[in-house]
Amino acid sequence: MLLETISLTKRFGGLTVMNDINLTLSEGEILGLIGPNGAGKSTFFNLVTGVLAPTSGKIIYNGRDITYTKPHRAAAMGIGRSFQLNPLFGDFTVFENVTAAHYLHPKSSVLDVYFNTKRYRNNEKHIEKSADHILDMLGLSGVRNELAKNLPHGYQKILGVARAVATQPKLLMLDEPLGGMNPEEISFSINIIRRLRDSGMTVLIVEHNMQILDLCDRVFVISFGEKIFEGSPEEVRNDENVIKTYLGGVTV
Repeated sequence: MLLETISLTKRFGGLTVMNDINLTLSEGEILGLIGPNGAGKSTFFNLVTGVLAPTSGKIIYNGRDITYTKPHRAAAMGIGRSFQLNPLFGDFTVFENVTAAHYLHPKSSVLDVYFNTKRYRNNEKHIEKSADHILDMLGLSGVRNELAKNLPHGYQKILGVARAVATQPKLLMLDEPLGGMNPEEISFSINIIRRLRDSGMTVLIVEHNMQILDLCDRVFVISFGEKIFEGSPEEVRNDENVIKTYLGGVTV
């Protein structure tokens, strides 16, 4: 089991936004976390990545209790995350954005940088090679030298994923990776996520676009901070409670 939450609960004053969530994620799995706006999906991401501390419950990652781990420590342990609103460096190129994300795992000291040592130069070459590999894998090689702020929305979303991949995650958490994309971009992005899983990553996805169901091995549905269903994509499509609560009564 790569990730497990045990009775995970978060309250803000008298408001309970996450209540007794027990979720498991196996290594190599793609798990979809879905629910209506305000369901608590982003809160769950923030709890797992250390942005928020839970009121009660536990978070176990790769056999370790990370319940109160800070975000930088969670990232260093192999939890990578993309965001709904991409925190890109707009005046950096696509390539520079991805190389910058590699410095979570520094292999050179400040003195190496200052004196331009062989270790520093070799590390820079390694980072550049890795960045180009990631751009190629995610279909961004063609815009390598474009400024991030000049990219179409779909490419900016994919660049956000590329930056998360550059942190060398074991668990990749994607927050609405298909948001605002056109059908062609959605199809392209779904293939990219499959490719990432095939490369050895475990993926947890928050998404509103129901096309994501075809990508997931399993789906976990929450509403108002509580689990209402868990099962295969097909089971989710046919569950009356999910259809009523999340899909507005429309069968998908």
